[in-house]
Amino acid sequence: MIQITPHIRIFFCTEPVDFRKGIDGLAGVCRNFLKKDPFSGGMFIFRNKRRTSLKILLYDGQGFWLFMKRLSRGRFNWFPESQGADGSLTLSAPQLQLLIWNGNPASARIGADWQSIKVV
Repeated sequence: MIQITPHIRIFFCTEPVDFRKGIDGLAGVCRNFLKKDPFSGGMFIFRNKRRTSLKILLYDGQGFWLFMKRLSRGRFNWFPESQGADGSLTLSAPQLQLLIWNGNPASARIGADWQSIKVV
């Protein structure tokens, strides 16, 4: 099981990707388009042009995981615009969970990842 924690870096590719690509093709998109290292342990999220599917690429130290979600009906409601020069956007773990469940992370009220604990 893969845990999505606040420690993991999550990069969302804002441009649509050809979903015929597998692990090697998506790793190439990470290197060439996003200018990121696919072996870094970061999670890379890709979308298709029709906004009906997501693919997630993750390297765990031993090999790659490739996850895919395709909606049975409708389209994903929210896709961010590029905010970086590399065509990617960094998401938090709660934002990714909302995106996977077809929510809108831009309008959701999400608490801070960390809160300091007062020692009594």
